[in-house]
Amino acid sequence: MNEADFVALLVFTVPMCFSPGPNNLLCAAHGSQHGFRASIPMTLGMLVGWSSLGIAVGVGTVFIEENQDMFQALTWVGATYIAYLGWKVAISDPTQKESQETERIGFRTGLVLQVVNGKAWIHFLVLMTGWGMLFGSGISGKILLVAINASIGYPAVLTWAAFGMGLSKIFSSPEKARILNGVLGTSLILVAIWVALPH
Repeated sequence: MNEADFVALLVFTVPMCFSPGPNNLLCAAHGSQHGFRASIPMTLGMLVGWSSLGIAVGVGTVFIEENQDMFQALTWVGATYIAYLGWKVAISDPTQKESQETERIGFRTGLVLQVVNGKAWIHFLVLMTGWGMLFGSGISGKILLVAINASIGYPAVLTWAAFGMGLSKIFSSPEKARILNGVLGTSLILVAIWVALPH
């Protein structure tokens, strides 16, 4: 890969990883409700699921491109699930700490969410079709590309979790916390709508 191709890869990957999406907004919402440390298991699940999805897309890019109906159905399932998470965040009561504790999202949910994360599929389809061959045609090249992506993506979700925790300190009163939950939850629902729309 020459320098120009690598810069182009970063120009694509950094904004995609740090821009609002299902993972980042969920991390912000979870961080605001449960704190940064409690969000770590979820972010690790996202990292493993995201990277596994990237490798799978790299291996099966041709198959996925030839089965658009299956891809579209998976996208709708993902959008529905993301909207559900957004709704749960938006209606959560910031005064009910005990109920919040039972609704922490862990490693497994963070991992499984990637399978139905429409933004993740689009991200990796573009990544593999645009840059996949620049690292070679074998699986090792795809793994290297996913590793570069993960080195950018994981700091992104951690940043959003910390951002959410910071917001919770600003919106510390129950009334302000309800506003924050409503904004973050609505943002997730809007992302779900964006994911469901044709691209």
